[in-house]
Amino acid sequence: MPRPSLDDLIGEAERRLSDAGIEAARGDAEQLAAHALGLPPHARPAPWTKLTEAEQARYTELVSRRAQRIPLGHLLCAATLGGVTVAVGPGVFVPRQHSELVLASGLDVLAGRENPLVVDLCTGSAAIALAVAHARPDATVHAVELDPNALEFARRNSAHQTSLGDTPITVHDADVTAPGLLAELAGTVDLVLANPPFVPESERLLPEYGVHHPKLAIFSGADGLHVIRHVVRLAAALLRPDGGLVVEHGHCHGQSVPDLLSTDAAFGAVSTHDYLDGRPLYTTANRTEAGAPERKEHAA
Repeated sequence: MPRPSLDDLIGEAERRLSDAGIEAARGDAEQLAAHALGLPPHARPAPWTKLTEAEQARYTELVSRRAQRIPLGHLLCAATLGGVTVAVGPGVFVPRQHSELVLASGLDVLAGRENPLVVDLCTGSAAIALAVAHARPDATVHAVELDPNALEFARRNSAHQTSLGDTPITVHDADVTAPGLLAELAGTVDLVLANPPFVPESERLLPEYGVHHPKLAIFSGADGLHVIRHVVRLAAALLRPDGGLVVEHGHCHGQSVPDLLSTDAAFGAVSTHDYLDGRPLYTTANRTEAGAPERKEHAA
């Protein structure tokens, strides 16, 4: 009996993943096929390609695990952000495509600044920190992470990017809620980036996030703002006047991230940026010169 073509196998995988409740079933099926063939995630082999028995078995196993709602990035063992591909796996948050917008906003803050100083809080795999260093070789970048598993990935990814010629970053084993963190940088930082945990502990999520991602990277107190409050306080201490803060977040119950920043005299020009469907994605703010609050703005 002839072996099925790759196109046939992808079609079958798409149906299986769709039945499992995965919205991007076709794209996931294609990326898993490329991975089974040892190709980069977004490679597109010819649809009439015939897989060997070993490749077909590997593909079937990958599709089965994805149908169990294991995150795609954990199966591909990699994710790409800002032109940098980082290793990811169980125990570390997989960078989302939406974070490209967060990165772009941070790079906008750095435009026109020479030799900028950047701090990335809750860095996880260090994807954002490494993407900044990749885009701005003149930048000095510090990345902070608490979770030991994520730290291992961050350090491995940092060493890999350095081996490729990117400017090295400094990875700190530290808790963003610790008093006096990075005190030696106080008042000198041009940009603070953060993708902290922001989900209330009682909220139910898709299995990819609620079950298979590390809880430290997802949940943050009863209102989702426990870590973000510390991020805001730390950013106020670290940033130089007119330095920028970019913090990724979701919809918060009760007080929102923009409200939190707008009522803090250390920040002005607070602006929330949304997904296409109107949900909040991230908020930006500037460190004020004298600590006086400025008018709050909102950008879709």
